[in-house]
Amino acid sequence: MSDLRDLARNASAWPFQEARGLLDERLKGQAPAKGFVLFETGYGPSGLPHIGTFGEVARTTMVRRAFELLAPGIPTRLFAFSDDRDGLRKVPDNIPNKEMVTQHLGKPLTAIPDPFGTHESFGHHNNARLRGFLDSFGFEYEFQSATDWYTSGRFDEGCLQVLRHYDPIMEVMLPTLGEERQQTYSPFLPVCPKTGKVLQVPVVERNVEAGTIVYKDEDGSFVEAPVTGGRVKLQWKADWAMRWFVLGVDYEMSGKDLIPSYQLASRICRIMGGTPPMNLSYELFLDEKGQKISKSKGNGLAVEDWLCYAPPESLALFMFQKPKAAKRLYFDVIPRTVDEYLTFLDKFPAEDDAKRLNNPVWHIHHGKPPQPETGLSYNILLNLASVCHAEDRAVLWHFISRYVPGATPVSAPILDRLVDYAVAYYKDFVKPGKRYRLPTADEAKALSDLAAELAALPAGSDAEAIQTVVYEVGKRHPAFAELKAWFQALYEILLGQDQGPRMGSFIALYGIGETVALIRRALAGEDLAV
Repeated sequence: MSDLRDLARNASAWPFQEARGLLDERLKGQAPAKGFVLFETGYGPSGLPHIGTFGEVARTTMVRRAFELLAPGIPTRLFAFSDDRDGLRKVPDNIPNKEMVTQHLGKPLTAIPDPFGTHESFGHHNNARLRGFLDSFGFEYEFQSATDWYTSGRFDEGCLQVLRHYDPIMEVMLPTLGEERQQTYSPFLPVCPKTGKVLQVPVVERNVEAGTIVYKDEDGSFVEAPVTGGRVKLQWKADWAMRWFVLGVDYEMSGKDLIPSYQLASRICRIMGGTPPMNLSYELFLDEKGQKISKSKGNGLAVEDWLCYAPPESLALFMFQKPKAAKRLYFDVIPRTVDEYLTFLDKFPAEDDAKRLNNPVWHIHHGKPPQPETGLSYNILLNLASVCHAEDRAVLWHFISRYVPGATPVSAPILDRLVDYAVAYYKDFVKPGKRYRLPTADEAKALSDLAAELAALPAGSDAEAIQTVVYEVGKRHPAFAELKAWFQALYEILLGQDQGPRMGSFIALYGIGETVALIRRALAGEDLAV
């Protein structure tokens, strides 16, 4: 293990870069006074967990595991922190009983009845969804509730510290606000004892010794309230800083759009006497048009969408790759990402330890990836489903078991899952877009030549031998000045699409006899869509 740890000191994978920065720069190689390194991810439970939630927890976990290899003697913990003390500002579109929830606008999420009728509050319901979501991926974390921390008194010292440093915190915040907001802003949001709402009202007096504030209520009266015991919550930038201060958070990621907020919260944390966590600002996802994905717009891809067509490991790979680069997150990235995952998995057993630490599957599987299987790609399965018009997994397994003797759903569980995903993706995305065309006269000559060459191949010819034949046929027909045009013609005429697989591998899987029959059907002008 010590040799592996030495290699990790020089590993270029970004989780190791982050972990080294945390260990060397923030911690100076020593465990914190609290006895463990604290990683944190945040969650706003006014909505359901989404693909950004997955990405943040997955990436943070990758850094945590890299850190544990570098510093095995320092314990680590990961807090998944829910801001469930926030007041609900608008009713989400995707919930039942909206009228009931509307009556409780402004109250903390954990004080609003559950519109689903399954938990003691709306906040508790969404917190349960978060835990179920994270548990389904096997994440190791500790759930934390802002309501619990405020009302139990564990945030009391943090709130008192904000009160003690009220003026310098205001000096940081006020320049960032509009003129009108400056007149009413306070880092404290009182929880009204009469209505239960979280109030955005001006603070007119402060008593540091008593630990209280006086605020002007919505009805014009003046109310004195302690800042302890959950009678207030903090505005979110101050709240973020206070949380870092109280918990001693060492590492927390956030989206690029929160860079100004992180900078402000860091200044407030230092004013309070704390040290802000090390931070990685990751880029946001883009939809198929290159626009930022927005939950309110509903553009882009949800976790459950991805998992209909691909395994979670492929989604983890998507999150691993270039976290600081903006990436399109749409359905067409799924097949490519799955095949990239399979390629990394195939390479892992033959790599030395240094290369393994930089292989994404080490980070996805915490150093213990599964054994690779048959070598069949997701795209090959998609094209097989396409040419067979397969909407039944048994059809694909018929060809697979012939191509890979001994392969069964039991002996090849990764492939078996991919078969189901490929059938689903074919039905929803490939089949609706298939457009076959008839060959031109020159293309028909080349196809006839290809059918004859394939038919003459010895039984059991492998993918490389078949690929060579396909190449040679294309090269000897002058209609194809570039081989790219030859393969494009094969895809459009035989598969009904503008791109496709490596033909040698595909023909070996589908079968030489079946491919010859398919070519002859195309030459006869038959409709290959049926």
